[in-house]
Amino acid sequence: MPSMPAVSAATGAAPPPTKVVVEDIYGFLRVLDDGTVLRSAAEPAFCPTTFPDSHPSVQWKEAVYDKAKNLRVRMYRPAAAPAGKLPVLVHFHGGGFCLGSCTWANVHAFCLRLAAEAGAVVLSAGYRLAPEHRLPAAVDDGAGFLRWLREQSANPAAADAWLAEAADFGRVFITGDSAGGTIAHHLAARAGLAAAVTKRGEPGPGPDVDPVTVRGYVLLMPFFGGVRRTRSEAECPAEVLLNLDLFDRFWRLSLPAGATRDHPAANPFGPDSPGLAAADLRPVLVVAGGLDMMRDRAVDYAERLAAMGKPVELAEFAGEPHGFYTLDPGSEATGELIGLVRRFVRSCCAAAPKG
Repeated sequence: MPSMPAVSAATGAAPPPTKVVVEDIYGFLRVLDDGTVLRSAAEPAFCPTTFPDSHPSVQWKEAVYDKAKNLRVRMYRPAAAPAGKLPVLVHFHGGGFCLGSCTWANVHAFCLRLAAEAGAVVLSAGYRLAPEHRLPAAVDDGAGFLRWLREQSANPAAADAWLAEAADFGRVFITGDSAGGTIAHHLAARAGLAAAVTKRGEPGPGPDVDPVTVRGYVLLMPFFGGVRRTRSEAECPAEVLLNLDLFDRFWRLSLPAGATRDHPAANPFGPDSPGLAAADLRPVLVVAGGLDMMRDRAVDYAERLAAMGKPVELAEFAGEPHGFYTLDPGSEATGELIGLVRRFVRSCCAAAPKG
């Protein structure tokens, strides 16, 4: 494939007859040979309108958290007035860094149920997508959202009152699905390495690295990569929707030009990735699926952190595919997952003092 020049976006347009499509992700994202990016305005078939857009026990609203980048956040909270303020789950959607939105019906339905059954304020934050904005843009946007959240906490007079009256900013958790789980990893690594520097008494990198107090991280089937194939990748059937070729295309479109899948943005243990042995990591919950092509990478990630003595918990849903909780947000397995997240949040809050 030829190297791509700087890209421009043309939403919903058909490619000119003189142009060649060099990358095509099921028609929802096409890249032309001149670097033009064409995006479909329609949601994918796995986001049917039959998914509920409301929940009887959840209120939600949408806001812009970064006007310059037009980045939005959907905020969810239980409708019943709680006895006290609620923990905050910051959620980043999946999509291989190239697709997805906090407004997609399946993401919205999952967040509705997550808020209701986890008993939490859920903040589903959008981020810039590749190839228009290659990595680390998505991770930087995740850090930018935490800065926005810090401003909400530090300046009550200017904060969103709807959010502030329900959210306990001293109990923040970062959750992410697939690529969003990768964002959660990078935010955890940045904060953990910064905390280790501070503990050693060295000058820290400043509050932008860890702008709010995060109690823990939930990586839902994280989208990791590597040049060397794992067994679950090699054995993935080519005919399934989320197959190895698709994930390779996601990496080609999202990594910096010329980078391999061992780039630190993709491989947390690649040759140039920051070492995590010295990082002061907060508790991490890693969720893997037995039918997920990414299964081996998620398990390896958790096992390596455990070998370093990090506070990590691995939960595997043996019969579930990648992203089962957004493929079917109303399923029994999704309910089990949300119960697991709720217990993890309670455990972390019980183990750490507020503030």
